[in-house]
Amino acid sequence: MGLIVPKFQSTAVARNRLRRRLTELWRRQVQQLQGGRDLLIRARPEAYRATFQELALELQRFAAGTFAPAGPPPAGAGE
Repeated sequence: MGLIVPKFQSTAVARNRLRRRLTELWRRQVQQLQGGRDLLIRARPEAYRATFQELALELQRFAAGTFAPAGPPPAGAGE
C-alpha cells in the first residue's frame, strides 16, 4: 500500500495524524481484501477535516466496491 498525504497548507502534525489514521484503517479494513494487488491512496484536502469514523466509512465503501468478489456475469453478457 502506498500512501500520499499532500501538505494542503496543513501542519506536519496534521499530516502525520492523517497518515496514521489512514494506515490503521487500511490495516483493519482493506489489507485482507486486497490480496496481491497494489493500492495507492491519495488523501484529498477534506480528509484533514474528517473524523476517524468518516474516514473509516469512506475507505469501507471504496474497499467494498473495489475488492468485492466477482459474481456471475450479467444475463445476456457475451451474446
